[in-house]
Amino acid sequence: MGIQITPSILTADFADLRAELARIPSADWVHVDVMDNHFVPNLTFGPTMVEALTNATPLPIDAHLMITDADRNAAAYVEAGARSVTFHVEAAAAPVRLAREIRKQGARASMALKPATPIDPYEDLLAELDMVLIMTVEPGFGGQTFLDLCLPKIRRARELMDKHGVETWLQVDGGVSLETIERCAEAGADVFVAGSAVFDAHDPDAMVAALREKVADARD
Repeated sequence: MGIQITPSILTADFADLRAELARIPSADWVHVDVMDNHFVPNLTFGPTMVEALTNATPLPIDAHLMITDADRNAAAYVEAGARSVTFHVEAAAAPVRLAREIRKQGARASMALKPATPIDPYEDLLAELDMVLIMTVEPGFGGQTFLDLCLPKIRRARELMDKHGVETWLQVDGGVSLETIERCAEAGADVFVAGSAVFDAHDPDAMVAALREKVADARD
């Protein structure tokens, strides 16, 4: 698959998100971090905001649910217009059933893992997923420093995907920047979430292009 750059709006200007989204026309997705102040110590968006964002941009919405009881709440984000919905395996009681329900509703189903959560116990779930998200910071806040200790897990996830011949995407999120994205690509990631690196840049869309070029260089 091709390189996909997915800016996270967590560090964008919340007062004018429509204008912020207009600054990244070449992005592949818009990453929306949904936090409930229970699963993570922060509170952000809900389904109503996701619905508003789908009306504010032609870019598809990638909803990352950092919430408890994902099994019960994920469907609301598909109904709100998210094209991809990510649940944390640590917050899902029945991840296979949840992934199937998300897919049945017409969205891509993704499973996220915190830095300390290993990928191997979920090897048999890969065929049920459209994407796996490896967190490269502790979820909850933007602008954190990339954790290099997550690189072996990215490599292992790619090995397992190749072993089973699945077309599951491998996403990384947390501290992704011009300084770290090549290491993620070399480890096997193909979808990259970048928040502050994009929206703190003078020209966010130029930064999207620069990140994409870094990945292309790493693949050569």
